[in-house]
Amino acid sequence: MPRTHYHADHPHVKLSPNAEDFLEHLYMREVEEYMTEITLPDDRVIGELLRHNHITLCEGRYALTPEGLRQAEQAVRRHRLAERLLRDVVAVHDQEVDQAACEFEHSLHHGIDEHVCTLLGHPKTCPHGRPIPPGRCCREHKGTASAAIVSLSDMRADERGSIAYLATREPEAMQKLMALGVIPGAPVTLIQTFPSVVFQVGQTQVALDTALARDIYVRRSG
Repeated sequence: MPRTHYHADHPHVKLSPNAEDFLEHLYMREVEEYMTEITLPDDRVIGELLRHNHITLCEGRYALTPEGLRQAEQAVRRHRLAERLLRDVVAVHDQEVDQAACEFEHSLHHGIDEHVCTLLGHPKTCPHGRPIPPGRCCREHKGTASAAIVSLSDMRADERGSIAYLATREPEAMQKLMALGVIPGAPVTLIQTFPSVVFQVGQTQVALDTALARDIYVRRSG
């Protein structure tokens, strides 16, 4: 069974990048049940995590403690927000996003990740479709700056932008959207949101139900 989910806004100890990376791998295995081979870090990293009570040795392999789980969730949140920022705002190529995010995530100290999350419109998934653990800003929707990336259903009539990413994980929905020309980078103008969401993408006018339009994320113009 998946481990209990903690909110990613708990005060944390500053760890080395390698220690945070190891916590992320354990989180994916224990919480998301993502079956992947985990390479053990060197003894210094293991010692660091044991000293801070973030991991324990259980039945021959390392596992997260409750405190380690909180730290791991924050590390995963920063990594996936970094991926989202690099992909959707900086427009880094897909094949470069993960490596760049591994380096950039360690700069997103506690508090900065909330500013990035607010800027992006509190995204729920990373570019690979994996969930981004919510932070306090997601629950409170605090921050007055307009999000640079928003759901199509949250745009105003006549607002323009370009498709940033598609959040749906349903193959049929993805195929339908792509067949309509709703693909990352395509220019889009919202026409109306009721009774259905109607928008212009390229030279085509499209009408969708709100649920599907909610999975289309747009990079606002200006």
